[in-house]
Amino acid sequence: MPLLYTIGKLTVAPTLRLAFRPHVEGLEHIPATGGAIFAGNHLSVADELLLGTVVPRHLAFWAKSEYFKGTGVKGAFSKFVLTGLGAIPVERAGGRAALSAFDAAIPVLKAGDLVAVYPEGTRSPDGRLYRGRTGAARLAVAAGVPIIPVGVTGTDKAQPIGTRVPRPGRAVITIRFGKPLDFTGRSDDRTSLREMTDELMAEIQKLTGQEYVPRYAPKRAEPTADPTA
Repeated sequence: MPLLYTIGKLTVAPTLRLAFRPHVEGLEHIPATGGAIFAGNHLSVADELLLGTVVPRHLAFWAKSEYFKGTGVKGAFSKFVLTGLGAIPVERAGGRAALSAFDAAIPVLKAGDLVAVYPEGTRSPDGRLYRGRTGAARLAVAAGVPIIPVGVTGTDKAQPIGTRVPRPGRAVITIRFGKPLDFTGRSDDRTSLREMTDELMAEIQKLTGQEYVPRYAPKRAEPTADPTA
């Protein structure tokens, strides 16, 4: 576990747990060792903070690459923090540049670490669960690791879109981990990846009870720094 992440687990994590008191279910589904992908719904920026707080092992998030390339004191600090936390940069431009995130995540997973992704690709604009993109399934097949479905509720009330700071006490936050999905041996062709992704989203929906929307979530006018798949 990276040193900065360890420091955060010992200092920031207890503070967040005390402030938000998240209700956690399914911790027994988190493997004690070995690589795995955590794939969940995405309601708020607070999702990353609280997920990292309750998962006992190191969890590598995908973060917008711009946060690794900033200039000045602010840029240097951002790069230092994200690198120290073990974050994986994601290029938003698409094409070969975007695939670099997969290239970086595969050895991390094969080395036995955990990676968190959000198949919807962005935060839900209205609290519903949108169609998942196939990145999580593609990564699971390539790395040969299971996917742990994650369902989070209440974070959209604790930190609605557009607010900078989470507000404790505004909602009951629940984080549920589902049984691992093992896609070992499955094909990575487009049809198979779509089937695996739909299966994953169905499991997430069971954990959250959200209304499912069979189309991709609309892109925000200004991209956020959320991890994406």
